Amino acid sequence: MTHLWSYRGKAQEGIPVIDSRFHYLNHFDTFGDIIGLYNSRIYNKEQGSDDMAGAIVAVWNDRLVAPERNIILENNFYPNVLALAERAWRGGGTEYFDKNGTILRSEEQPEFKAFADFEKRMLWHKEHTFKGYPFAYVKQTNVKWNITEAFPNEGDLTKVFPPEQELKDSYLYEGKEYKVSSAIGAGIYLRHVWGKIIPTFYEDPQENHTAYAYTYVYSPKDQEVGLWAEFQNYGRSENDLPPLPGKWDYKESCIWINDQEILPPVWSATHRVKSAEIALGNENCVARPPLKVSLNKGWNKVLLKLPVGKFKMEEVRLVKWMFTTVFVTLDGEDAVKGLVYSPERKIQ
Repeated sequence: MTHLWSYRGKAQEGIPVIDSRFHYLNHFDTFGDIIGLYNSRIYNKEQGSDDMAGAIVAVWNDRLVAPERNIILENNFYPNVLALAERAWRGGGTEYFDKNGTILRSEEQPEFKAFADFEKRMLWHKEHTFKGYPFAYVKQTNVKWNITEAFPNEGDLTKVFPPEQELKDSYLYEGKEYKVSSAIGAGIYLRHVWGKIIPTFYEDPQENHTAYAYTYVYSPKDQEVGLWAEFQNYGRSENDLPPLPGKWDYKESCIWINDQEILPPVWSATHRVKSAEIALGNENCVARPPLKVSLNKGWNKVLLKLPVGKFKMEEVRLVKWMFTTVFVTLDGEDAVKGLVYSPERKIQ
């Protein structure tokens, strides 16, 4: 039997194969990668055979993760296991991580409809089968964004661009038009941790650019809710340094709710020397209590600034150009009921 780990690995006729390529949960985020996992065929095959034995997901934490419960939480273990189990049991899939990758662009896509159906059933299992277990996933197929084309920042990650003054369907900046387009999900990759191997929102992401994502969130009442937000999901096999105090990441990412900037939490890890034996702190949003924020009755504006410099940096080995943003209950157990995420401010 052959066990494939590298994307360069190939099956050989007559030898059963287990596919674990692109199945490293220790690099997965909470919301984007599960879409790619669910929609992808196992070894790009429609069904199993004598030569196609199945697949295994890997939880390889080269970095200390404590307590043990966080290994399950931060690797999104149970949701990913359910996604792979269904794909292995039913066969099928629409690609091999290489068409839409981690992105859902439209509710009309067959891939969206299939994932939304799976998500509904998965959340039933969260409520019943996995009740009391660490299961850091909430509904995301209702979370809609508009995302701009990326503006060139020339290495200045704090540079201000037109979306910070006004939200529009397109922008004219230095003689060039920058359009917006839609994406669906609580976690969106602009560029994947594995680079161009995995398709993301941008077909050809470039260094030294700044993107903006925005939506409006309708709340049926004034309320305090929890916020899951992050701009660099920390891999559990990397020795990356935590963000500096008062910063979300090393990319100068920002989030505003109703034009009020939301500051990051106090980071529990403060070390400045890389070590696999220093445990991850609360860098990942599911490893900490949600931030408490206020939503007004009616529409609430959410704007994200998403700069990137170089795709390699000293502090973080594998730069993820991405964001996670979703409102959850204050205990982080569920999505906030009754919210509508719509960049066009449409209830339906």
